[in-house]
Amino acid sequence: MKEFVLIFRNSENSGAKPSPEQMQKLLTDWMDWMGSIAAQDKLADKGNRLSMSESKTVKPGNIITDGPYTEVKEFINGYIIVRTETIDKAVEIASACPILNIGGNVEVRKVVTPDDHS
Repeated sequence: MKEFVLIFRNSENSGAKPSPEQMQKLLTDWMDWMGSIAAQDKLADKGNRLSMSESKTVKPGNIITDGPYTEVKEFINGYIIVRTETIDKAVEIASACPILNIGGNVEVRKVVTPDDHS
C-alpha cells in the first residue's frame, strides 16, 4: 500500500457567510466522509487543519512574508493522509470530499519514502 496526502484548498470568499445550519451540515459531512475512510482502514493520518492567520513564508535572502500566498486568494485549509494501492484510488476518495461542495479542491500527492525510487 502507498500513502497519498490529500491537500484541501479553498478560496477566500469574503461575501459567503454560511448559516449555523449550513456549518453544522458541513461538519457532519466531513465527519461522515472521514469516518468512511477510517472504516475502510485507509486513513493513515487524520492530518490537521492549518491556520490562516498564523503563517509565514521564508524565501531566499532571509525574506519573510505573511502567509503562504500574498497575491493569491487561495489557501491550504488542511490535509489528511490515506493509504491505497494506487493514486486513482486516492483520487476516488478525494472525489467525495465535502470541500468540493463549497468551491474548494483537493490536491492528491503520493508520499515519497526514502526507499522509493520512482
